[in-house]
Amino acid sequence: MYDKLLHTPEGVRDVYNSECKERNKVIEQINHVLKRYGYSSIETPTFEYIKIFNYDRGSAHSNEMYKFFDRNNNTLVLRPDITPSVARCVAKYYSDVDLPLRLCYTGKTFTNAAQHQGKLNELTQIGGEFVNDDSSAADAEIISCVISALKEVGLDEFMIEIGEVEYFKGIIDEAGLDQEAEDKIKELIQLKNFFGLTEYVSKLDIKPNMKKALSEFNSLFGGLDMLDKARSLVTNPQSIEAIDRMKRVHQAITTYGYDKYVSFDLSQINRYNYYTGIVFNGYTYGTGEAVVKGGRYNNLLSQFGKEAPSIGFAIYVDELMNAIKRNDVEVEVDYSNKMLIYEIAAQKEAIQHAVHLRNKGINVELVRKSQRHDLDEYEAYAKKMHIKTLTYIDSDGNIMDIIG
Repeated sequence: MYDKLLHTPEGVRDVYNSECKERNKVIEQINHVLKRYGYSSIETPTFEYIKIFNYDRGSAHSNEMYKFFDRNNNTLVLRPDITPSVARCVAKYYSDVDLPLRLCYTGKTFTNAAQHQGKLNELTQIGGEFVNDDSSAADAEIISCVISALKEVGLDEFMIEIGEVEYFKGIIDEAGLDQEAEDKIKELIQLKNFFGLTEYVSKLDIKPNMKKALSEFNSLFGGLDMLDKARSLVTNPQSIEAIDRMKRVHQAITTYGYDKYVSFDLSQINRYNYYTGIVFNGYTYGTGEAVVKGGRYNNLLSQFGKEAPSIGFAIYVDELMNAIKRNDVEVEVDYSNKMLIYEIAAQKEAIQHAVHLRNKGINVELVRKSQRHDLDEYEAYAKKMHIKTLTYIDSDGNIMDIIG
């Protein structure tokens, strides 16, 4: 009769025991890196008004959100994204701040995705938002911060793929294409359907050099040589500046010593009209999904009443933990707890001993021994729960270590 009560809904899961410890350690390590880069923590509500997360703000389609109503019949949603919430906060609490502002967060996001896809609907994100700086130096710093964070948790075999949406937008404007054609081309590029892209572009009434530029998106990935090729395909200032900016970003990342962790992919085009410049995704072995996503969104804060160029990223903790496991990275977790088993007759001595140890900074689990369990059972349990030290106090107050 309790069977259904023990199961979670599709798209969510429990995290417990050593997995939970390792996860919390990884979160702690990433937050340590963010602190070193000068980020200050911010917390936003788990649910907000639906208007905070609309299509133009890059969050999710309406049918992908968990929606409900308050007493006043306002439509609320569990946040599918945290960046718009941070943008709202910045516009509200930092409206008069024009100098660079760095904010970071850790929180849950919720997406009401289609069932039977095997994907989680509740995800943990750690993110950083760099506000009031439109420079290529800011782009490079936030990508370097991401690289530092991934290295901090023990990964070394990963790649940050960098794109630039202004390059694509410049080609669309130079070709004189309408919104319908732009959306179709964007969809084909996102789906990596480059055969379909070539066929569709060949039928458009545009100049041959524009057809070539659009058809070449299937090969616009790689290193600095690729950027030179991409620049040769266009003549419009917008696309040329996008390429030049990517080179400046690469130069700065090289100064950080992180150039081996980056490559370029100009086919990275988000489905939302959300990003306005540099975009990037981070991949590593053992996971088909990106462990980190980010980019520049200079127009988002203006929707909340503050003109402020911004760039940010979100690390997807669930995907990151999968990658850590499959890359055989050991997460060094502190299993320093001490379990103190005592007989009822020695309760006073046990409490005093536990207080003494806790005052010295030692974690102590104080357990009165049950007559239904012998010491072997407590020892097996301690090993299962990764207890570092198991100590027994008998009826006469004698203290003896069983483990450790």
